[in-house]
Amino acid sequence: MADRFLEISLVRREVTGIARLLDDRAPITCEAVWKSLPLSGDVYHAKYARNEIYALFPPFADREPPLENPTVTPVPGDLCCFTFSGAELGTTSYGYDREVRPGSTVVDLALFYERNNLLLNGDVGWVPGIVWGQVVEGLDVLADACNDLWRTGAAGETLSFRRA
Repeated sequence: MADRFLEISLVRREVTGIARLLDDRAPITCEAVWKSLPLSGDVYHAKYARNEIYALFPPFADREPPLENPTVTPVPGDLCCFTFSGAELGTTSYGYDREVRPGSTVVDLALFYERNNLLLNGDVGWVPGIVWGQVVEGLDVLADACNDLWRTGAAGETLSFRRA
């Protein structure tokens, strides 16, 4: 299979990077994401994992992918996928501006933009993610924009994934 690429963007900040899908390491997740593109949603900056931005989506696969190519220590440029039940994200401490109800499922697509990340959540413990892509171009400008998002806020910003 030929390599597949996608654009990952912070829309309002007008920055874009290119990521390669890791079809050889996470084929089920890559196929599910690829079939669902384009995806975009409100961006959040992580509270616990450190150097991470992400957007939340309704489930887009026929069934949730297995934990393939897992990590709890993502590196700069990793794109990760997490699936959470509403009960896991349903507390106001997470800061979401919409209700996430128990019984619902939420898919988190994340970009890690700097080093020293640890997927350990004080509420639930270790949270392994599926590494399904790697930014191969534009990580420096994305990282600068992510740092700006951390310092000035995420309100009004959109994280977008689309085929390159």
